[in-house]
Amino acid sequence: MSSPWSCRLILGMNCPNRDRATRYPPAPVIRKLLVANRGEIARRIFFTCETMGIRTVAVFSDADRQMPFVAAAEEAFALGGETPAESYLRIDSLLEAARITGADAVHPGYGFLAENADFARAVIDAGLTWVGPSPDAIETMGSKLRSKRLADELGIPTLTTHEVTAGQTPEKLQYPQLVKASAGGGGKGMRIVNDPGDLDEALESARREAASAFGDDTIFLEPYLEAPRHIEIQVFGDSHGHQVALFERECSIQRRHQKIIEEAPSPVLTEETREAMSRAAVKIAEAISYTGAGTVEFLYQDGDFYFLEMNTRLQVEHPVTEAITSLDLVSLQLRVAAGEALPGEALQPVRLGHAIEARLYAEDPRQGFLPVSGRFDAFGFPGFERVDTDLEDGVVVSPFYDPMLAKVVSWGETREEAAAKLAFTLERARLHGPVTNRELLVRILRHPEFLSGQIDTHFLERHDSVALSGPLPPLEEARLAAVAAALGAQAERRQEAGVQAAAPSGWRNSPSQLQETTFREDRAELSVGYRFEPRGRISVEVDGVTLEGAGVVSLAPDRVGLLHGAHLRWFYLHRVGNTHHVDGPSGYVRLEELPRFPPTERPEEAGMLHAPMPGRVVKVVVDVGDSVETGQALVVLEAMKMEHTLRSPHRGKVTSVEVDAGDQVETGQTLVVVEASV
Repeated sequence: MSSPWSCRLILGMNCPNRDRATRYPPAPVIRKLLVANRGEIARRIFFTCETMGIRTVAVFSDADRQMPFVAAAEEAFALGGETPAESYLRIDSLLEAARITGADAVHPGYGFLAENADFARAVIDAGLTWVGPSPDAIETMGSKLRSKRLADELGIPTLTTHEVTAGQTPEKLQYPQLVKASAGGGGKGMRIVNDPGDLDEALESARREAASAFGDDTIFLEPYLEAPRHIEIQVFGDSHGHQVALFERECSIQRRHQKIIEEAPSPVLTEETREAMSRAAVKIAEAISYTGAGTVEFLYQDGDFYFLEMNTRLQVEHPVTEAITSLDLVSLQLRVAAGEALPGEALQPVRLGHAIEARLYAEDPRQGFLPVSGRFDAFGFPGFERVDTDLEDGVVVSPFYDPMLAKVVSWGETREEAAAKLAFTLERARLHGPVTNRELLVRILRHPEFLSGQIDTHFLERHDSVALSGPLPPLEEARLAAVAAALGAQAERRQEAGVQAAAPSGWRNSPSQLQETTFREDRAELSVGYRFEPRGRISVEVDGVTLEGAGVVSLAPDRVGLLHGAHLRWFYLHRVGNTHHVDGPSGYVRLEELPRFPPTERPEEAGMLHAPMPGRVVKVVVDVGDSVETGQALVVLEAMKMEHTLRSPHRGKVTSVEVDAGDQVETGQTLVVVEASV
């Protein structure tokens, strides 16, 4: 059986077959589509529009002016501003963009206003085609509380919920409880509460984050299950009375209540349970006369399932459904929005093989999954299956938006094959820039518990994310990477100097001292000394230990063929300043070249609390003179659409507060100083 992707998209991904896509003729009422979203979301939609002969319009914020998705459309419109509130969440600006560019349809993507009933109504009232469900359906299912009431009425099992209003909390709760935002998704506005004493702070933080992300601060509580699996059903409906389930996806591997690995089909469901969940999902879709793409989400534990919520939009993880069904879901969305009926292949879908998607994020799992931003000097996936991304070499990741960089998808005849291919692809990706969760994803995909299919949403609570996120190559391989980096840097210096002699610098007719370079790797400092010898041999020491049988078969600034005895390894090198990016046979190694004479650093004032990432100060909790305990909240930052509470490192007194609410701060900026108590 061959892979379902048989063509390659210019943005660096394979995609559903072009021949199949052209069987979906362009509907006459959609001639030009405005995509009210950004990044890989927009590029994915632009591609399908290209196959259907539909012209496209991108919208962009000031922060996104240079992003590749802007150039991927035929036309673009500047919304202004940098934050979502100043740009992608402005309904008036988006409608103005459609009017000026002459777009006759709007696709909301799967973020920002995608589940906003007011936006859908405004688009329809403006005489434009809305690519999505009706405003009434969005309104009904956009509230998790309202949708749960509907599920109860339909006889579909749900968990007991408690709506929480400001200043009032339910009594006699059994902990742990999960605080959830009624609107939106993506883990925003969610908090686990294990102790009653933490409830008020969790409610306040969740309410504030929900208001910022969705414009709705309604929150509620529900029991936190011990070992649930997150399983969702892809549904599709049209205006001709058809509602259908396109199988399930399992999304149990999560961090911060947000999915990072999704797969189809679920490795745990029996056909009987699969059919029961699909019937329940279709029942909900039929009850609201649902049109377009949607996802009905369930929690599954010990053979029972519970309705969780419905996402009235296309999901981030839709490519895995496309992979196992060979359906282009974006194309189906456009056909349905144009008034067409779902085709026969969608009404009677066939499931083939197994697909897995990994979400690559700019974040540091070893620092509590803190998001990071910055420039990627290299970004690519050689030998990939499918990669949905808006990044390329030289693109800067902004602190204003979600830190997801790419969705990497693999397909195989078996689950084991799909997992192996995806891990291999991620391991060999060229990601030369900010820290990512790549290592974590690779280790999860190769973890015995994952491969056995015995997973649940608490996987990363049982397994140390710090240990799973260390460098992939063993330290011994990192030492060889450091040797390759030192030799490549030497070749680069010779090239810059225009040296053409056959013998590399460092070779002498008589023995000489070793040339030395010291690198900082994640686990250690690595001191490399080398001297070139005749006939391609080199004398090498790493941390004072001789590397026996060392030699080079190729030496260039960007590639070194390093011999260790009879074992030849190829290392691909990319130096940016003092940072050396080394991609070798065991994976990626980042090395910081240390100066020979380190500058004297200014001592830090004890008790300084610094910003761990760029962001906006949402709230300053303390004042100068306050006494605080270890772990007490001091400052709340918002970065990449998530709130992060920064806490006191020790017991003491606040001696300085350097920021106010609303301030934009940079990484490392001092926020608060707490003098430790004796």
